Amino acid sequence: MMNIAIVCYPTFGGSGVLATELGKALAEKGHNIHFITYQQPVRLSGFHANIFYHEVRVPTYPLFDFPPYETALASAMVDVAINHNIDLLHVHYAIPHASAAYLAKQILAKQGKHVPVITTLHGTDITLVGRDKTYSPVVRFSMEESEVLTAVSDNLKEETYRNFNIDKPIEVIHNFVDIQRFNKRPVDAFKKLIAPNGERIIVHASNFRKVKRVIDAVKVFLKISETIPSKLLLIGDGPDRAEIESFTRSCDQGAEIKFLGKQEQMEDILPIADLFVLPSEYESFGLAALEAMAAEVPVISTNAGGLPEININGYSGYMSPVGDIDDMAKNAIAILSSDEKLLEFRKNAFQQASKFGIETIVPLYEALYFRFYTR
Repeated sequence: MMNIAIVCYPTFGGSGVLATELGKALAEKGHNIHFITYQQPVRLSGFHANIFYHEVRVPTYPLFDFPPYETALASAMVDVAINHNIDLLHVHYAIPHASAAYLAKQILAKQGKHVPVITTLHGTDITLVGRDKTYSPVVRFSMEESEVLTAVSDNLKEETYRNFNIDKPIEVIHNFVDIQRFNKRPVDAFKKLIAPNGERIIVHASNFRKVKRVIDAVKVFLKISETIPSKLLLIGDGPDRAEIESFTRSCDQGAEIKFLGKQEQMEDILPIADLFVLPSEYESFGLAALEAMAAEVPVISTNAGGLPEININGYSGYMSPVGDIDDMAKNAIAILSSDEKLLEFRKNAFQQASKFGIETIVPLYEALYFRFYTR
């Protein structure tokens, strides 16, 4: 069994969720997993005998306007690699993890220890932040210096080649979902509390940033509610929340919209939903949509980025052009208008999600790791 170090952001974003779930799944297979980040990942709860968390501490000094996290992270990687005999580093999200891993690898090489680095690209590290001229030379270099580059969708692979002049092959390993975790029977009492009169329950979950176009989810809901009595649950938090809350207060149906904030236990909420709305301007994959589908919730989404790789139009839900609120609302009403149609889409959504089950995808990562396992 291997000693694997995983570096990720510990927040609610897709890259951190995927990295944490991957580590937990690998630990269940007997590998020793060492998470290295600045706080405990949100999906890492409970005690696991072979999962270890190493906090990156960044001392503050008056000299630094901005504490040098990347340097502290590289040092933490070196410390963990030496003291826990790490076989490989798997870093998620290129900035700054891949460059910190390169630095750590060079330090370790000076001490006679070779630690391969696998970098997984997740989205905005390539399509937004990484393209900034401030970062792009370092991002490109650190990607080239990784032993292996992976991307979570075919779309992201093509975006990477389009945005960066790199020759290195990119292997696509899609995001995954733990079907058993999300495929729960809805709690009737919980659903009754949210929708006491049998209203349809519509859910959106994201980090409330511009790219997620959360206001479009609200507008789609308002059009749905003109025809079908419904409730909207908005899960998450972020820079756009105040603006969206202000908008909902001015709406006639504002009382039917609930802001739930950040939620760790999505598997307890999604099963009560009838529809998941994801109107993003771009999604490298769409993990939130996949988790909804695993809970038998059909998805109304845009056709942006990697979403067509998971949401099959007319089968697991519907896709529309970015910003086409009328089309998204029309498609949503088509699904919600009858129990029979909704049940059909629920079953289809679950079948589509099953193609990305944890038992299918995790062995692909494991096989990738064993290519570099030398002990």
